[in-house]
Amino acid sequence: MPNLPDGTAWERHGTRGGPTIVLVHGFGLNRAVWQWMIPALEDRYDIIAYDLYGHGDSAPPPGVPSLPLFSRQLQGVLDACEADSAALIGFSLGGMVARRFAMDHPDRCRALVILHSQHLRSPDAQAAIEARVIQAEQEGPEATVDAALGRWFTDDFRVQNPEMMALVRGWVTSNDKAVYPAIYSVLAKGVTEIAAPEPRLSLPALVLTADEDFGNGPAMTRAIAAEIKGGEALVLPGLRHMALAEDPDAVNAPVRAFLDRVLTQ
Repeated sequence: MPNLPDGTAWERHGTRGGPTIVLVHGFGLNRAVWQWMIPALEDRYDIIAYDLYGHGDSAPPPGVPSLPLFSRQLQGVLDACEADSAALIGFSLGGMVARRFAMDHPDRCRALVILHSQHLRSPDAQAAIEARVIQAEQEGPEATVDAALGRWFTDDFRVQNPEMMALVRGWVTSNDKAVYPAIYSVLAKGVTEIAAPEPRLSLPALVLTADEDFGNGPAMTRAIAAEIKGGEALVLPGLRHMALAEDPDAVNAPVRAFLDRVLTQ
């Protein structure tokens, strides 16, 4: 499909006329990450996937990167698709964007699925991610990708699946070095504006992570869910940040069950 007027690259899958779902990918990735989820949803749902500004095939950010800027981009996607409201599935930074959008436009957000996303960090964890932002500023995305793959996939899976490692590495390293650090800073610092929202979010929400997602782990997931009236937390065993790619069924089964329960019954 042609890009939207603001330069957003997008695509549509699934069942027209079904409940609308918008997929928001994570930092450094692109809409192709949803290849492991779309097949599990497309028989019932109208699915829209797009690239965040500065990622994939989308244009660079039309201003200083921020969660409000990405929220406005998401609003534009809904408008272009003539969707009054949608359920949002956001992964990592995408989960932050989805929560910002739900704060900005509660009437347009039917439900949230937040995958492996961020809440307030400990001082040590905050210092570590800010150090990675500085490293990215100095050396580009190549400098951080190896450590990221270690955080994102379990050790055995990483060794046994070199083709997937090459795919994900390619996504990350294709990011524009001039834009990448500024968006990384949103991931690092933006959570303060969406933690403990006032008024409190009130809608069905599934907040999911894995027990080995050390940067976005169970404590964060439970904290996010506790701040949403209607939120529920789920922790998957034996997986890390990219659980969706490593074990699609483990993620898709609870996500599909949740969406069927809150959108179609």
